[in-house]
Order: sequence, then C-alpha cells, then structure tokens
Amino acid sequence: MAPLATGFDSGHSIESARRALAARLQSAGIEEPALDARLLVGAALRLDLTGIVTQAARQLTPEEAARLEAYAQRRLAHEPVARILGAREFWGLPFQLSEATLVPRPDTETVVELALEIFREATISGPRPRIADIGTGSGAILLALLHEIPDAFGVGTDLSLSALNTARSNAAALGLAGRSGFVACSYAAALRGPFDLIVSNPPYIPSGEIPKLSLDVREHDPHLALDGGNDGYDAYRALIPQAAERLAPGGALIVEAGQGQARDIETLMTAAALSVDRPPRADLAGIPRAVSARKMPS
Repeated sequence: MAPLATGFDSGHSIESARRALAARLQSAGIEEPALDARLLVGAALRLDLTGIVTQAARQLTPEEAARLEAYAQRRLAHEPVARILGAREFWGLPFQLSEATLVPRPDTETVVELALEIFREATISGPRPRIADIGTGSGAILLALLHEIPDAFGVGTDLSLSALNTARSNAAALGLAGRSGFVACSYAAALRGPFDLIVSNPPYIPSGEIPKLSLDVREHDPHLALDGGNDGYDAYRALIPQAAERLAPGGALIVEAGQGQARDIETLMTAAALSVDRPPRADLAGIPRAVSARKMPS
C-alpha cells in the first residue's frame, strides 16, 4: 500500500514548513496562526526557538514531516496547541495536562497575583502558612502559590481522580510534592481548617452558554470544569460557605469570576459572613477576574 500523502514532505525546509503551516492555520480561522505554527514546528522537530532559527534552511526528515502533519491536522480540527503538546506554561512554570484538566489560562494568573498580595499584607499566626485550592485541576494555582511562598503547605481538591493524578505529577516535577497534598472530594468537603488562603477557579459558565463557546474550549476542555449550572453560580453557592468555615481568622478566599459575575459573588461572600474589603482584580482585558473576601477575627 502506498503511503498516505501529507501536507509536508522532506523537501520542505524548516522555515518553509513553518510558513506553510501558518498559512493553513490562518485560512482555517485559527486566532494566532504564526505562534501556533512555531510551537507545533518546535514540538514536531524537538527544537526550541533558537533551533528553529539557526536550522531554518534544514530540510525535514520524513519522520518530522509526518509528525508535523499529524499535529497540523489536530490543530486544524481546533484542538488547542496545549493539548497537542500535553503541556502549558502558567506563572512561568511548566504544567502537564490531561483530558480531565483545564488548560491554564493567563486570566487565572490574576487569582495568583491577588492571593499573593493579600498574603503579603497579612499576619500569619501559625508557623507554616496553609493554602487550599478547591477544584485544583492541574494544580496550577496551588503550585504557583507554593512556588512563591516557600514555607507554605497546600492541599488541592478535585472530584476527578485523573485530574488529581496530573496535579500530583506536576507537584513532583516542580519539586513541591513534599509541601502539597491532593484529596478527592466535592469542593472543600473533606478538608479541615484552618487555612490562611483558599483559592479556586470553579466552573462558572452557565449551562446554556457552553454550546456557544469556541470549539477549542467546548470540544476539548472537561465539561465538569466548565459547567456552572443554569446561572453559572452553582459552584460558588457550594464552595463559599465551605471555605468560610475553614478559613483562619484573617484568612482570605480568592476565586476566579466570569465576565459580569464579580458583584454577585461578593454578595454570596457577604452572606457567608466574609468581609469584602477590596475591589476585584481585573485581568489584562479589564474584566474583574479575581474576587476576594476575608474572615474577620471574632
């Protein structure tokens, strides 16, 4: 049987393959075709940016051409580059992904920024700060915070055992396994406080909006991590009271919010006897993205 024809062959140079792939992605309506093409070429050829530049005139091997075409077909089907590569950088740290985890997004770094700001303002009474991440997924938020707070210990929860396995692997790869633990439970149900920081990026997309999401998200991100119920607030209604019970006096809860949700989340926080003492932190697009409240000392 003759081999199947591909979009690339060993006659392509690295540079011509990169340009051809960028053009194909652009024609398919991919948002960042040049960046995606560079990342996929680098992954297929196992080269970093310097290697792509310095070897630009080198021709592809047949194996490289086949691997690049396989990656191209997956991206043309709107599979995110991070899923094709199986990894994504977050807070300057590498994170492995799985089918059970969201792709960490730059917007979520806003939660880390606000959590660190609040932590550095606080007076921690115990010898070792304690952090909980509710719905940890890949562990990105929790492990970013542990990376920045060297003496802290953190616990991540998730309903998905597969997600927890991914988070554990990431903790080990980052040298943080000894300062982290992972628990399968609904929100914070299995946790015992007190915690100085509780963070969460819960599912907050209203169920009826999920079919309207981009193909990259609705076809490839786990719906368990997206679906926030009819109005998008189911997870907040569950986790905010649980978090309030488990916070240390003076401790803070910081959650990610969807567009237009910050004020209603603050109302839920106030109803759980938490004090909203600062405005939400906006992401780079100006959307209030990280919402926080404190447990006031009695």
